[in-house]
Amino acid sequence: MDEIERIPILRVTEAGRTSTEDVVAREFPLTIILNNQELVTLLCSPKEQEYLALGFLSSQGLLTNRDEVKKIVFDEPRGVIRVETREEKGPADELVFKRLITSGCGRGTYFYSAADAQNQSKIDSHFTVSAGEILALVRTFQRRSELYRATGGVHSAALCDAESIIVFSEDVGRHNAIDKIFGRCFWENIPTDDRLVVTSGRISSEILLKVARRNIPIVVSKSAPTDLGVKLANDLGITLLGFVRGKRLNAYTYDWRISQDGH
Repeated sequence: MDEIERIPILRVTEAGRTSTEDVVAREFPLTIILNNQELVTLLCSPKEQEYLALGFLSSQGLLTNRDEVKKIVFDEPRGVIRVETREEKGPADELVFKRLITSGCGRGTYFYSAADAQNQSKIDSHFTVSAGEILALVRTFQRRSELYRATGGVHSAALCDAESIIVFSEDVGRHNAIDKIFGRCFWENIPTDDRLVVTSGRISSEILLKVARRNIPIVVSKSAPTDLGVKLANDLGITLLGFVRGKRLNAYTYDWRISQDGH
């Protein structure tokens, strides 16, 4: 399914009015069903939907490793992904009571509560990276964002080591882009320890919790964090970097993991 659509528009400038066309990002409603129980419908880009479903389920703690998954069936015409596990899971009804209207875009809810953060172990990692390596990664990251350059209407996320991008995804929702990279890591057994996540989106508390669950010590964004995002990063031992643009960055927490070049 194509991720973009061309639509006719009227472009108005000081010089006058012109009939032309524009490229916009497609938005696709995806319903996730786990063991015949409908959990949620996500508004997403129509690509890597299986990774999105797996990333979402693992982010909620409903899946912990690939061996649990017996079958994944994607019914694209109906917009439904069915995930079946080898052993029956307990009912996920309690997630309904944890549903939070988030600060995200492209998806309106996240199953999250304060207890989730309290129960999350603090990250103990001595992984470090230089400021120059971070800035170089972000430049590479921005060049990879082809769908954003075409439409201006999506977010990007990537799992990286100190030198290169390992997994990259784009989506209309910043949460979805994160879940897609984690879904691929889940399915392909890609390690996330001592890695870093780069995202184009705002870093809020629920993003930090997703990252912490993968034992990732550094989160990087070209955008801003929220106050709860900074607080949670500080509580969970995560290095939080925002406004990473050009030749500068802001380190909000655990700045000892960011070294000067050559040091």
